Amino acid sequence: MAKAKSNTTRKDGDTTADPSHDEDRGLLTGNSSDEDEDLVVHPGRNSSPDAEPRTPRTPNRVRFDLPEATDTDTHSNGAPPPYNDSPRSGRRDPRPQVFVPLLTDIEAPSVTLAASSWGDDEDVHEWAERERLRPKSGLRSAFMNMANSIIGAGIIGQPYAFKQAGLLTGVVLLIGLTITVDWTIRLIVINSKLSGSNSFQGTVEHCFGKTGLIAISVAQWAFAFGGMVAFGIIVGDSIPHVLAAVFPGLGDIPVLGLLTNRRAVIVIFILGISYPLSLYRDIAKLAKASTLALISMIVILVTVVTQGFMVPIESKGTFSTPLLTINSGVFQAIGVISFAFVCHHNSLLIYGSLETPTIDRFARVTHYSTSISMVACLLMALAGFLTFGSLTQGNVLNNFPSDNIMVNIARLCFGLNMLTTLPLEAFVCREVMFNYWFPGEPFNMNLHLMFSSSLVELEDRAGGCLCGFRSAGHVYLVGAGGYEDYQE
Repeated sequence: MAKAKSNTTRKDGDTTADPSHDEDRGLLTGNSSDEDEDLVVHPGRNSSPDAEPRTPRTPNRVRFDLPEATDTDTHSNGAPPPYNDSPRSGRRDPRPQVFVPLLTDIEAPSVTLAASSWGDDEDVHEWAERERLRPKSGLRSAFMNMANSIIGAGIIGQPYAFKQAGLLTGVVLLIGLTITVDWTIRLIVINSKLSGSNSFQGTVEHCFGKTGLIAISVAQWAFAFGGMVAFGIIVGDSIPHVLAAVFPGLGDIPVLGLLTNRRAVIVIFILGISYPLSLYRDIAKLAKASTLALISMIVILVTVVTQGFMVPIESKGTFSTPLLTINSGVFQAIGVISFAFVCHHNSLLIYGSLETPTIDRFARVTHYSTSISMVACLLMALAGFLTFGSLTQGNVLNNFPSDNIMVNIARLCFGLNMLTTLPLEAFVCREVMFNYWFPGEPFNMNLHLMFSSSLVELEDRAGGCLCGFRSAGHVYLVGAGGYEDYQE
């Protein structure tokens, strides 16, 4: 009778059905008939003998009867209470939500490393803020530093390279090596990103372990320090002769006469110009000095191009078929041209100094730097080689008469260029020492000053030793133009 009345009521439509009433007719209700669904349902366990089973929120859906959680409930596994985010439900769980992190007591590796050195969270955050505010380079500043690193002492040896390889072969080698250098510079940065390191040493250590780290550290440091020594020797070989030529009686003046002494000039100019620049921590600060160095290179290039027309006929050499096509010194030419384009050892320093260090931005800097360097080297090589031919020397400035005022100015600019390029090599040496002995350590001003001062002092002493060999008779300097023989 009860069921018939219910069906009659729904058919007549006189009474509006209550949604809650429909929800009460779930599978777990005690008065469900066998005609609703052919399912056997076992009602859940009630919290009390007298309590009615809880009804599902949706008709014909199973609802599990779980004990009600109180505010003081705790979970053995430390997880937060369940949260009902079903799209069918229009209400939230009335129980309070407590969000507990899944992973606790975990810090970023950089923070952990910094904390291990200081042991104070405030110091760690101050250090991170200082690192964030360090000077950065724009594209123009990075271009200046990289171009200065490329267009260094090697540019004056390009005419000699064309003489060794031949004119046609020299042009092909210069273009091909420029493309190769451009690719390898970018490849170093890509490999650094793939290995998860920020230095050349870290990349090699990732690939070859501790043995590779030792090998690359020694090689990278020795190459950069050798550049420092070579630049110091060039300073001693260029500036005193220029000053003595411009001021003939300068050597007789008691104090100013030191400017004509080779050893004194190396010490005075390096300690007065190169050493203060080497004390900078960020390579971005060298952008202005690199700009001055590039200006001095422009002066040298203009001098060789313009003064070549004024050279006497007897100072010009001859040309033969090998000199115009392919000569026997191809491998020597490859070494000279490659030396002129070497900047791989400080490419990661320049990349890290960018305001936004991305592969695309660094590739743009690399393309601009190598392209401008190739044009400058090509102009220097063509102007020098086509002027002097078979008489082209390793240092093309030595082909000009010693009394040429503009050439002497170019020699002075060449020596000053070495003074602004030397700090780039000092940066590499210092970075290698820090990465090997203090990897990942926070910046230490005392170590910074000690390493910088030691490098410059050691460079001065090494230059002094070579000065001693020179006074004994000869100095053989392996530089941009191969082997230069200096005699008294």
